[in-house]
Amino acid sequence: MAITKTDFMRGMQCPKMLWLDKHKPQMRVIPPEIQARLDAGNDFGDRAMGMFGPYEEMTVYRPGTTIPDKKAMLANTEDALRRGVPVICEAAFSNYNNYCAADIIRKTEDGYDLYEVKNTAEVHDQFIRDAGFQYYIISRSGLRIGRIFIVIHGPEEEHPFVPVEVTKEAKSFYSWINDHIWDLNRMQKGSEEIMTEPGEQCSKPYECWYYGYCHGEKTDC
Repeated sequence: MAITKTDFMRGMQCPKMLWLDKHKPQMRVIPPEIQARLDAGNDFGDRAMGMFGPYEEMTVYRPGTTIPDKKAMLANTEDALRRGVPVICEAAFSNYNNYCAADIIRKTEDGYDLYEVKNTAEVHDQFIRDAGFQYYIISRSGLRIGRIFIVIHGPEEEHPFVPVEVTKEAKSFYSWINDHIWDLNRMQKGSEEIMTEPGEQCSKPYECWYYGYCHGEKTDC
């Protein structure tokens, strides 16, 4: 695959981060507290799959690993769409090998609505860009997307899933994504390490897993 949703978001935060992901992933260090938040987010996402009732999940892993088998997921999604499945989770889409897997798509009269699940109490700008990337890939693959929502964690733990509509904002990123996705694709494939001075991008909107590497801190790697 070329650029995934994660690649795009990380590359737009810092191109060097994207290059390191592809060429020196052994240098990343994920702090325990960050890993705990990632795990909690995955758990919240798994629970959210049933927020609309019965669903079909498209996730397939490569044998003996926890690495998604993207080709199998694309085939599963194509089959589910052909059968008109009302709620599809981890639906996979590709356009010119650029790829995304949507947390939830829900069938409407003339297409599907898109739901991006985040284990947080409020909607942040990066979540909307995230959903915008998915809209870009999915719409270019030929599926009509109507409304777009960010599902956040509400105050009631018994019913925690709160969809917030961001359709206009997410779709407005279409041209911006198209302007950058091809450059990021070329950057990640370059043979020479991208040189970027440490700065605000090292911690915003997320702390970089290569912080120690770029700041000259010694690690066990």
